[in-house]
Amino acid sequence: MAFDQYHEPANELSDETRTFARMIVSMGEEAEAINWYEQRISVEKNPQAKAIMQNAQHEEFKHFGMDLEFLLRQKPVWRKTLQAILFKEGDIVELGEKGEEASE
Repeated sequence: MAFDQYHEPANELSDETRTFARMIVSMGEEAEAINWYEQRISVEKNPQAKAIMQNAQHEEFKHFGMDLEFLLRQKPVWRKTLQAILFKEGDIVELGEKGEEASE
């Protein structure tokens, strides 16, 4: 079975690179599911159905976070960059610039 996440021949990629590609795709799928739930929740009128969707969306947040943490453990420079941006007050673009500088 061919996978779209590979831009190079899969048999030429290391196991680590193939795992990395799978996790990137997984994270994208989690983000897409979060978006779908957000849209459904915004229009759902039934409180019970809405609560179930919110619970499901929370699970997707968890999965997204676990995927991200896995990737950050594989790419320490990413962690260094994101530590300057995430969970900080201030202008996001300025924080991003500082994060980029910190990781160079």
